[in-house]
Amino acid sequence: MNATKTVLVIDDETATLTMFRLFLNAYGYTVMIAEDGNTGLGLVREHRPDIVFTDLKMPGTDGFEVLKQIKKMAPRTEVIVITGHGDMDHVIHALNLDATDFINKPIGRSALDAALKRAESRLSGDRRNACALTLQFTDNVGILTIDGTLSGEHKAELATLPERVTAAGAKGIVVCFDEHAAVNGAGLALLTRLISEAKSAAIPVSIAGLSENVETIFDMVGITKVAPCVKTLEAAVLVIDKVSSA
Repeated sequence: MNATKTVLVIDDETATLTMFRLFLNAYGYTVMIAEDGNTGLGLVREHRPDIVFTDLKMPGTDGFEVLKQIKKMAPRTEVIVITGHGDMDHVIHALNLDATDFINKPIGRSALDAALKRAESRLSGDRRNACALTLQFTDNVGILTIDGTLSGEHKAELATLPERVTAAGAKGIVVCFDEHAAVNGAGLALLTRLISEAKSAAIPVSIAGLSENVETIFDMVGITKVAPCVKTLEAAVLVIDKVSSA
């Protein structure tokens, strides 16, 4: 992980801040902490950190308001929300405010490592101005690769996808997420619409490569019920083959 980045942690629990500081210092990050939302927003305004972890449930200015304000001040800052197990409705709300990831309490080192790696990958993609979506055709299947954050910016590309797949004579669509890819609320809505429109056009869709966090979100909103989610691209293509030959 890149040790030159600045990370801000906003949480009203001293134990959580202490844990983050220990881990992040060990990784070589520049670390800032704030015990409330207003203090955290002041640090964002002054320092523009690369990555922010913010608890959602805080007295005073809560994490949702913090998230909204950060995205106004520093839209490319990666904001990862901290929540409790079972609070997935709060996570969906945060995604609708342009958070791109979440981490559950109690914070485990492996979960923190994964969240940081995903965030750094997305930051690197933003700075290269890389194209997040790529459509290729392999074995008569349209494969849409997502590398970065799926968001409302991709509305036009997703809207024409069923038409492009049909025009190419492909038998289905695989949506393949890079291991560090993310999806915000707008991207989630677009993907849901894509799957619905593809189903109406009798085009099967499968999904590959989801991180555990993203798969949890897809379960929550019902995407996995209509588009099978598997680990690898090869398995996703097999799903399309099986459905199209049934």
